[in-house]
Amino acid sequence: MSGGDDSSSGTLVLVVGPSGAGKDTLIAIARDLVGTNERVSFPRRIVTRESSAAEIHDTMAADEFDDAVRHGAFAFWWPAHGLKYGLPSAIDDDLRRGVTVVCNVSRAVVGRLRQTYADCKVVLVDAPRDVRAARLAARGRRADGDARARLDRLGEAFVPDLVIMNVGDPGEGGRALADAILAEAS
Repeated sequence: MSGGDDSSSGTLVLVVGPSGAGKDTLIAIARDLVGTNERVSFPRRIVTRESSAAEIHDTMAADEFDDAVRHGAFAFWWPAHGLKYGLPSAIDDDLRRGVTVVCNVSRAVVGRLRQTYADCKVVLVDAPRDVRAARLAARGRRADGDARARLDRLGEAFVPDLVIMNVGDPGEGGRALADAILAEAS
């Protein structure tokens, strides 16, 4: 994993949570609510797995990803579930310009990113285990690995700045996320 610099003036908003919590759903709703605000960016992750309806991202083959890492194409990246995930280096430019950048990342990178980026906020999205299990089953995505292991995995210990319990109407969680993002962007 590489990193940005401590002189950034924008805020890096990390959206984290266990598999099936609904992070991508809430981010999509928040993106729609925020609209074309030039002070907010929602960069797409690059993942070494094909996109699906449950998770929209850019796809890169593993060898291409490794080459991109060597060439500094990512602001940061991490391995998880046998895959590799990265965010483009352009987010560092956005942060230097004062833009609030919203990313879905692994809980395992929160500590490192809080050390790397001067202004880093963490939003934990969660849901009860049975809700997450049903969501994972509905995805039907075998490339995700063992669903039970994903449900039982404990995240890294950290204190989030905001917790959103994503149960019931996802619009409520999406609005809470959008409000938090807009508060950082003002």
